[in-house]
Amino acid sequence: MFEMIPFRRNNLSRGDDFFSPFLKNFFEDDLLTAMSNMHGNFKVDLKETDVNYLVEAELPGVKKEAITIDFDNNYLVISAKREDSIEDKKENYVRRERHYGEFKRSFYIDNVDENNIDAYFNDGVLKITLPKLNKGKEKKRKIDIH
Repeated sequence: MFEMIPFRRNNLSRGDDFFSPFLKNFFEDDLLTAMSNMHGNFKVDLKETDVNYLVEAELPGVKKEAITIDFDNNYLVISAKREDSIEDKKENYVRRERHYGEFKRSFYIDNVDENNIDAYFNDGVLKITLPKLNKGKEKKRKIDIH
């Protein structure tokens, strides 16, 4: 769930520009940074227990109404649409920005009771519980080599 970012010192003796970090921070916007961090996808954790599969998807800034979950032919498909707009008004300056993004992830999950799938969305985290059909029973079979 966490990303590690390497720490790099600003070494002026190598010829790095002293002002570039200040200019970069000045022109970056929190919304643009958040959108660029999604890289066209969202992070998903998939966990298996004896009785079900648990899926946790991070969807910060996405509204509950903009999320679609489908389960068809053993494929779980999570889709999300994100629309953001910014409007700053100052003396003679108006800035309006609009951002739109559509994100989709799909997972093949076998042995799922389709009728009892449950989903919950809170604080930007989507949690999906997919109960297993054959709970605790493995379909594995040892095959002898001749």
